[in-house]
Amino acid sequence: MSYRNGNYCAFYVENPSNQSNLAEHATKDFVYYNQLRMWKGKDSSFPFIDSHNKNYNVCDDSDWKNTLKPRLRERIRNSKNIILILSSITKNSIPLKEEIDYGINVQELPVIVIYPDFKTKDDLLEKFNLVRSLWNNLPIFRDSMHKVPTLHIPHNKELIIKALNNRNFTVNNKCKEDIYYFK
Repeated sequence: MSYRNGNYCAFYVENPSNQSNLAEHATKDFVYYNQLRMWKGKDSSFPFIDSHNKNYNVCDDSDWKNTLKPRLRERIRNSKNIILILSSITKNSIPLKEEIDYGINVQELPVIVIYPDFKTKDDLLEKFNLVRSLWNNLPIFRDSMHKVPTLHIPHNKELIIKALNNRNFTVNNKCKEDIYYFK
């Protein structure tokens, strides 16, 4: 059994197999993933352990079924949770659908959902119906999230730190399956 200490970050990218990576870097959700990496690079105590840094690159022209999908699954198996970036531009892409399906339905990983369209917890709570509508962007998440604990947070560095430090949202210490948010 592997040591599951990473945070698997799932996010929508325009074209994950585009060799130039320009479309990927221009996708809003990918920018927020890079911000997590930047915060970690600037401050080593920032509690984000990027599972994407643990094995081969998946942003190349390799075959999806035989190469890329197994690499993503290996990263997920070595992770303690999923950090899902869910925004108004998130689309139900094949890789994102696979990551969430495998992470929740097979590996039973808790999910911390970061909503870049919201900046404060009050904003998120006041507009929770809008948050719920974003779940329709990713039906596999909407239909599977009841199987694991999910923590829903706005894009706010302090709340992200609090969420990442919360052991209840790790595979070995997870709390009861439910929808959680900071009040």
